[in-house]
Amino acid sequence: MLELAAIPLLALAADRLLGEPPARWHPVVWMGRYLGWAGARLAPRAGAPRVLSDRRVFWGAALTWCAAAAAVFALAWLLQRWLLAQPAWLALPALALGLKPQLAWALLRSEVQAVESALAVSLDAGRERLAWLVSRDVRALDAAAVRESTIESLAENLNDSVVAPLLWFALLGLPGAALYRFANTADAMWGYRGERGGRDWTWAGKWAARADDLLSWLPARITALLLALAALRWPRTLVREAARTPSPNGGWPMAAAALLLGVRLGKPGVYVLNAAGAVPRADDTRRAIVLAGRAAWLAGLACTAVLAAAGGWATA
Repeated sequence: MLELAAIPLLALAADRLLGEPPARWHPVVWMGRYLGWAGARLAPRAGAPRVLSDRRVFWGAALTWCAAAAAVFALAWLLQRWLLAQPAWLALPALALGLKPQLAWALLRSEVQAVESALAVSLDAGRERLAWLVSRDVRALDAAAVRESTIESLAENLNDSVVAPLLWFALLGLPGAALYRFANTADAMWGYRGERGGRDWTWAGKWAARADDLLSWLPARITALLLALAALRWPRTLVREAARTPSPNGGWPMAAAALLLGVRLGKPGVYVLNAAGAVPRADDTRRAIVLAGRAAWLAGLACTAVLAAAGGWATA
């Protein structure tokens, strides 16, 4: 079914034109609600007497993750199988609309623009808006550090919210994209080292963090490549700079953005990328949005090419 190749671009177009679906119909919101409910029962309260050993906490969370991931994959597979049995005029737009909630480029771009707009009002407003994007403490950040965090979040989430779901869709169809978004959402909610939200995630979040690392490994490096293609030049020190971050994946798109934009990015006390780069200014945020937007559409074109070359999924 060669027409399947059009779905990635149709989904990106739907993302641009329609934005996010209402929360009550959003599958990623459903995933988040389940993960919040389950996490509150799996992660022990910080500082409270231990009832279960670390091993039992780890395996309880791991098995819960696997069961939910299997359910997500199976439901997406059943939906895709039913849609593929319908006429092409119905199946193609329906699959594109099914893929769309796994993508969030329009939302990401809007949130990054909102941080810059808030900074134009006041530093406190910029910090408050940045807190919507990142999990780090923003209270002590100056304007430059707010922009650094914003550009980093844009680059990292370009992978999480666009490139990786598209890649897994090209490889495994709608079930692949849905599975990835589940894994990424689980990592965002569970994958912490230590205490967060009054609970200890040291062992409860370890499986979720490692699963996301595995599924994001290739997409993160492809995201860096797409950013370089969008800029029409290769950042020569990319590999060295990417290795400066604790994350095995996040450093790739963030380092690519820092080098291609010629700016310094970093997390206070943890790492610095492109230390010789300029301090980010408002125009650099705008340039980052343009660069990431080009990379997002290149990702769509690349996935279209993969599907066209393969003649659609082998099981379609």
